[in-house]
Amino acid sequence: MNICVELSEISSYGGFFALAVGGDATGWHPVGQSYATGHADLIEATAARYRTTELRVRASLVHLGHAARLWSPVLACALGHGVIPDLSDLQRADDGAQLRLPEPVGEPVEADSPIADLLYRVVVQQHLEPLAAGLRVKLAPGLLYGNIASALVGSSKALLAARPDLRQPIATTTSSLLGTGRLTGSGTITGADLGFTRNSCCLFYRLPGAGKCGDCPL
Repeated sequence: MNICVELSEISSYGGFFALAVGGDATGWHPVGQSYATGHADLIEATAARYRTTELRVRASLVHLGHAARLWSPVLACALGHGVIPDLSDLQRADDGAQLRLPEPVGEPVEADSPIADLLYRVVVQQHLEPLAAGLRVKLAPGLLYGNIASALVGSSKALLAARPDLRQPIATTTSSLLGTGRLTGSGTITGADLGFTRNSCCLFYRLPGAGKCGDCPL
């Protein structure tokens, strides 16, 4: 089904909710190509941006950012409009982290489908696990799934700010996802407004002049 209207609406939420849709394919490549190289180009660019030589730190930040770019539009479409974007042909910009769908297509969420299992499969298993497999540096599984959980909760908070009318489904789905698959044990919801403490560190504190993240366990 065509979900152009839904994608256009969620793009107004700002942040990572906007996906480029259609248009000229020049300057884009299949995201699977980037997964195979572990986003090596973005990790290299991160070195200059954040002034760090630590490969693990750069890789973790890129992984965390990509997770947020996936969770945000998928959560917004699923919870706000009852559809799941088809990410099988997802593309990434040649010169950055922005994502693009060549066609605005998706599928309705089935009423009797466990939505947490569906979202876990679409985001974690079909995208973030292939990215993790391609990383050129070894990161602990706990860190990687902690990143995914942190990005999930961050995206859920941003969606809640844009759509306060969805508070209950956002809270319920986020909590369910944190108990699904390898996200289980990755962190704990600490408040009604999706306060969250993760059980691993993303290594952001190791950047020059950086502090600690709001969900840091340290």
